[in-house]
Amino acid sequence: MRLRALLDTDALGLRLLGGEDELDRTVRGVMTTDLRDPSRYLSGGELVLTGLAWRRDADDSEPFVRILAQAGVAALAAGEAELRDIPDDLVAACARHRLPLFAVDESVAFATITEHVVRQVSGERAGDLAAVVDRHRRMMTSGPAGGGPDVVLDLLGSDLDLQAWVLSPTGRLIAGPKAAGPGLPADRCAKLAAEHLAAARTGRRGPHRVMLGPTTYSLFPIRAGGRSAQASRDVRETVLSDWLLAVEADAGDWPAERLDLLQGVTQLISVERDRRDAARTVRRRLAQEVLELVQTGAAPAEIAARLRVAAPVLLPGLGAAPHWQVIVARVDWADADIEAGPVAQALLEEILVDPLATGPEPSDRIAVAHTGDEAVALVPLPAVSAEHDGSETGILADVLLETVRDPLSAGLDDDGHVTLGVSAAVHSAEGLRGALEEARHARRVAAARPGRVCAAGHQELASHVLLLPFVPDDVRRAFTARLLDPLRDYDRRHRAELIPTLEAFLDCDGSWTRCATRLHLHVNTLRYRVGRIEQLTSRDLSRLEDKLDFFLALRMS
Repeated sequence: MRLRALLDTDALGLRLLGGEDELDRTVRGVMTTDLRDPSRYLSGGELVLTGLAWRRDADDSEPFVRILAQAGVAALAAGEAELRDIPDDLVAACARHRLPLFAVDESVAFATITEHVVRQVSGERAGDLAAVVDRHRRMMTSGPAGGGPDVVLDLLGSDLDLQAWVLSPTGRLIAGPKAAGPGLPADRCAKLAAEHLAAARTGRRGPHRVMLGPTTYSLFPIRAGGRSAQASRDVRETVLSDWLLAVEADAGDWPAERLDLLQGVTQLISVERDRRDAARTVRRRLAQEVLELVQTGAAPAEIAARLRVAAPVLLPGLGAAPHWQVIVARVDWADADIEAGPVAQALLEEILVDPLATGPEPSDRIAVAHTGDEAVALVPLPAVSAEHDGSETGILADVLLETVRDPLSAGLDDDGHVTLGVSAAVHSAEGLRGALEEARHARRVAAARPGRVCAAGHQELASHVLLLPFVPDDVRRAFTARLLDPLRDYDRRHRAELIPTLEAFLDCDGSWTRCATRLHLHVNTLRYRVGRIEQLTSRDLSRLEDKLDFFLALRMS
């Protein structure tokens, strides 16, 4: 399609600001961005939509326009919602580079322009496949007739014989074809997400081809719209939050028309992603207000009043404010100048969604704010019987990351680190400040542990486990070597199993009978082994101090 056709479509709300002589340029696609350098996502011929969030001052316009011109884009369309009037410096830069510039009326959503361009371009390139895109567009509209991404994927199956699923970066199934029967297994979703994140970290453009057993998948990234994109060229800012479209097919031999069609589908699904993010705005604002009150030492009555406002939004229908739990998360990258707070916020919102939940909006009971480089989640808990039966309620640190650890580790590669801290549940506004400090301290404990993805909970803050991560590495190595190396050397030479015997003996609290039963040994054999341990280490396992030293050495080794 030609630029002139876009200008002649009144519903798109486009006003020409420059480039009248270039209106016969061909538009081959559309991209929404607020990145300062979007060149990695451009292939030429695009209509670029921007909300101008990348512009901090007048000097930013020239390099941004130069990048677009060098990439061969067809035109630039700037929204008026942010600044009302399009800056003169942007108009001048577009004129210098002969790049047509449109203003987008603030009443027109970028999604409307995206859908129109995708529909028209697909129609010109794909002929009969344009009907599929148009049906997809209609199904994605809001209202009773809309079907969301599930219906779009059903149409991919019925019209193109393609089975496809939308996954989160942690491998959660967001949408799948309802007509296809059983969904994609959870373990396969996690593997596909891990493969996608690993490929994205290499900088390769999608689709990424992956084989799991005999089945080939093609993975297409689904990025959030430009209005919420981070103004940075670093892939690490979005790699842990982008959705993906997994198609059970090998896209390597597809014609250009089919690839274009699937790219159009990802853009349509990104509209649903933007709706989901927009729906989180109120919850994020509530969390931010509560966090600021807690951190500034506001009166408990003022915090309680804010919680009473938040409770009906987060737990509609319950009436009374529930208990609360605080979770703190941080994403650290080596040698990178990245604003980590928003990255951690988006990631924590995803991690806290029930891994068994499906659909784009299962996170409507999560409120996450960010301050500095960390994200803070305010998680409401229904007022149930924890205080009556003494059982543990809420989120437990040791299970929080079980289903997401492998995908996230792939996205973090060898230069990223995700750490989380989880507080105990509190029952009033007075307890929130202590819960926040507890969660932050638990996160620092997690940060001292090895591994790319680590979490710690409030239970560990009353244990020796709290102290061990902060022992310097050289002290740790020297302490464990002095006590355990003689036993390891002896085991290596004689296969005597002294280390397993020591672990079992301590675990049985020094009980000869219970330890011998566990190891299936005669008590005399056990006594011989313990005697050999004492002889090799010059320690006495009847003394509490020596037992404690062995216990800590085993934990630190």
